[in-house]
Parts: sequence; C-alpha cells; structure tokens
Amino acid sequence: MEVRWLGEQEYRAAWELQRELAARRLAGDIEDTLLLLTHPPTLTLGRSAGRANLLATSQQLADEGVQVVESDRGGDITYHGPGQLVGYPILNLQDPPHTPDLHAYLRRIEAALIDALASSGVAAGRFPPHTGVWVGLDGPEPEKIAAIGVRASRWITQHGFALNVDPEMRHFDLIVPCGIQEYGVTSLARVLGRPVSVEATLDPVIAAFRREFDLER
Repeated sequence: MEVRWLGEQEYRAAWELQRELAARRLAGDIEDTLLLLTHPPTLTLGRSAGRANLLATSQQLADEGVQVVESDRGGDITYHGPGQLVGYPILNLQDPPHTPDLHAYLRRIEAALIDALASSGVAAGRFPPHTGVWVGLDGPEPEKIAAIGVRASRWITQHGFALNVDPEMRHFDLIVPCGIQEYGVTSLARVLGRPVSVEATLDPVIAAFRREFDLER
C-alpha cells in the first residue's frame, strides 16, 4: 500500500485526485493507496444528507470562512478542517486480501482507527447503529471522535474517514454532525487534555491500516 501525506488540500482538489487514482487502480496501473491530508474548513453533504442538518446561515459560513460541498460519498453532513486527519483509501476490494463487502470494509476502517487510538492511550470503540469511532462508551454520553463516509464504484473505494485530532470544535456547531442529534463530538486533544498535532497521528494510523488490511509491506 502506497501512503501519501498531502498536507492541506482543498476538498474539491482532493476529490478530483481520488477519482483519478480510482480509475488508475481499476486499470491496475497503481497499487492500493492511502491518501492522508487535512482540509481547510469545509462542510460536506453526503448522499443521504438532510439540508435541515446545516444549521448555519450563509452569512455565518462566510464569516467563518467555511465552504459547503455536496459530495458523492455515503452518509450525512460532516465537517472537515485544520487539526483533523482525513484519510482516503483507494482500494480494490475485489483483490485479496480484501473482500467485496462494503459493510465489512466500514468495520475494518473503524477497527484500524480504534487500534490507532489505542496506541495513543485512548479507549475507543463502535457504537451501533451509528457508523464511526466513539469514545466515552462506558459513560452516559458517548462522543464521536472519527466520522466515516465512503463510496465504492466497481469495488474501487473513495472517500474514507475524518479523525478529530485537534480541530476548531466550535465549527461542529454549524451542523448536526452526521445527522445525529443525541450525541456530541470530541477530539483526541480533548480526550487527552493536551494539544496534539495531526502529524503526530500519522505513524499510528498508517501502521494500524497496514495491520488491519493485511498490507504490512
């Protein structure tokens, strides 16, 4: 698996890169690839997004410098921004060791992120029926620390996950994150009680993805 750290990339530019790489992966011109990056402040609406979950006015979005983009990924509305590690795996799920099962793929992304967080001393897990990675599962108010929304065409994956490392948390107030009103969101920095850089999470996330997807080479 090739891993590319792109730094900050505008959402549409990264989306176009994914489409290009997905076509090349389908043709067999490249191997599985994991793009890791951050975005400038951006709200993305997935295919099942409800406009009612966008709480901010156009003026508020302009004042905060937040873009809004309609995406072809699954899921509802989510936030991307500095201080958040975004990962876009471009995988061919028909090629071993993968399996052509999108639900299993989602569970494996969750497992990789749970593994990566554990290496930072953070206990995280799943919180069915909600997709994503959650913390505080032993308490009364679980919070989401990583959102997941994917797309697969001819079993080539696009989009992926957003891990809240140390983003501007007030930007989540502009939306109902992932359309879930009952539970909040948090970040690695909040859980650990100290600042954390996105760069510090790269090695644990890369290692966890290689282990989970049997790509340790």
